[in-house]
Amino acid sequence: MRWIKQSRQTWAWALYDWANSAFATTVMAGFFPIFFKKFWDSSADAATSTFHLGVGNAVAGILIVFAAPILGAIADQMCNRKRFLLLFAAAGIVLTGLLFWVGQGQWAFAIACYCGATIGFMGANIFYDSLIIFVADAERRDLVSALGYAMGYLGGGVLFALNVAMTLDPAAFGLKDASEAVRFSFLSVALWWAVFALPLLLWVKEPKTVHPGAANAIRQGWSQLLGTMKQIGQRRNVFLFLLAYWFYIDGVDTVVRMAVDFGLSINLHQNDLIKALLVAQFVGFPATIAYGYLAMQIGTKNGLYLGLVCYSLVCVWAFFMTQAWEFYTLAVAVGLVQGGMQSLSRSMYASLIPPSQVGEYFGFYNMMGKSATIIGPLLLGFISLASGDHRWGMVSIVILFIVGGYFLAKVQTR
Repeated sequence: MRWIKQSRQTWAWALYDWANSAFATTVMAGFFPIFFKKFWDSSADAATSTFHLGVGNAVAGILIVFAAPILGAIADQMCNRKRFLLLFAAAGIVLTGLLFWVGQGQWAFAIACYCGATIGFMGANIFYDSLIIFVADAERRDLVSALGYAMGYLGGGVLFALNVAMTLDPAAFGLKDASEAVRFSFLSVALWWAVFALPLLLWVKEPKTVHPGAANAIRQGWSQLLGTMKQIGQRRNVFLFLLAYWFYIDGVDTVVRMAVDFGLSINLHQNDLIKALLVAQFVGFPATIAYGYLAMQIGTKNGLYLGLVCYSLVCVWAFFMTQAWEFYTLAVAVGLVQGGMQSLSRSMYASLIPPSQVGEYFGFYNMMGKSATIIGPLLLGFISLASGDHRWGMVSIVILFIVGGYFLAKVQTR
C-alpha cells in the first residue's frame, strides 16, 4: 500500500511537467517566436524583432529573479508550496489564453502577455521543483527527476503535434487559416496546462506543520532568506554548483528559446523549424529516461559533462548551418541531452541542500537559472544586431558551457 501511494504521488508530480511543458514547447519554443516575427512584429526587420523577443525574455527573467528566493522562503515558512504553485500556474494559464485576443501589429501587448505567462511558468516551477524531495528519496531522485522531464517532453510533444497539424491543415479542424490555428493553439495550451496540473494538486502531499500566519511567514521568510544567503556562501558545494548552473543553463535555455528565431533569421522555412522541434520532443522522451539510467552508471556529474560537450558542438555547427536537414540533425542532438541536463541538474542540486529549506534553496536555484536567461537572449540579440549576422550570436553561447563546466568540476559529490 505504501509503494502504491508513493507511486501515485510520483506520477502525479511528474504529470505537472506533462502539463506545463505545453507552454514551453508550443508557446516559448514553437509558435510564439514565429507568430511574433510574422504577425505581431511584422513591420520590424529580423534583427529588431529578435531584439524585442530577447528583451521580453530578459524582462521576465529579471522579475522572477528578484521574487524567487523570498517566495521560496515564505513558502517554506507557510509549508504550502502547492498553493504558491497554483497561484503562479493560474497566472500563466490565464495570460497564455489571452494571447488568442492579441491583434496583428500589437507586438508590445503580445510581449506583455508572454512575459506575464513566462513569469507564471517559471514561478510555479520553483515550487514544483522543491516538491521532489517529498515524492522521491535520495536513491530514486535522479530517475524521478528524469521521469518528470520525460513526461514533459511527451506531453508537450503530443499537444505540439496536434497544434502543428492544426496549422498545416486548418480546414480539417474547422479553422479558416494558419493564423487562427496558431491563436487557438495558445488556448489549447492554457486548457492542457490547467487540466493536467490537477493530479499534483490533489495527490502530492506536503508534511503538515503549523505555520505562523501570512504576516509572520513573510517576516520569518526574510530572516530565513538572509540566513540562507550566508549559508550558501559557507556551503562551498552549493555555491559552486549554483555558479556552474548559472553559466551552463544560460546556454541551454537560450538555445531552446531562440532556436526557431535563429532558423527564421537564416532563411529556413518555418514548417521545417516546427517539424524539427516536434522531432526533438519525441526524441527527448526516451532519451531523458535513458539519461537517468546512464547517470546511475557514470555518475551525475559525468552525465552533465556529456551534455555540455554536445551543446557546445551544436552551437558551433549552427554557425555553419545552411540547410533544413542540418536543423533537423541539431534538433535531434539537443533532444538527446536537453532533458538529461535539466533533470540531472535538479537532482544533483537536491542532493546538496538541506531538506527543511527546499523551497528557499530552490528559489535560489531558479533565480540563478532565470538570471542566466537574462544574459543569453540579450547577448544573442545584441550581437546579432551589432554584427548583422545571427550566427555570431549563436556561436558566442559556447563560452557559457565552457565556464559552467569549469565551475562544475570544482563541485564535490558524495
